[in-house]
Amino acid sequence: MATADYDAPRTQPDEQDSLEDLRARRETPDTAAVDVEEPESFELPGAEQLDEELVVPVVPMRADEFRCSQCFLVHHHSQRAEPGHDVCRDCA
Repeated sequence: MATADYDAPRTQPDEQDSLEDLRARRETPDTAAVDVEEPESFELPGAEQLDEELVVPVVPMRADEFRCSQCFLVHHHSQRAEPGHDVCRDCA
């Protein structure tokens, strides 16, 4: 892979475009350019946007609970698949 020396001084190209050539190029339509209107917002069908903030209280994990290492849900210790492993019965 060739590396570019970004600290090297810039050199002028041997052949420079004339002002008339640049104007002619600007006036000709560019076929590669696509004029796409950007939507102002994205709306999902069936979804409504609420201006209120949803607040959910976070309850800390209890001593008799564990977090499954597969589904990351908190379960009671009776739902553990094997003793010593943090995998619930549903994921095992």
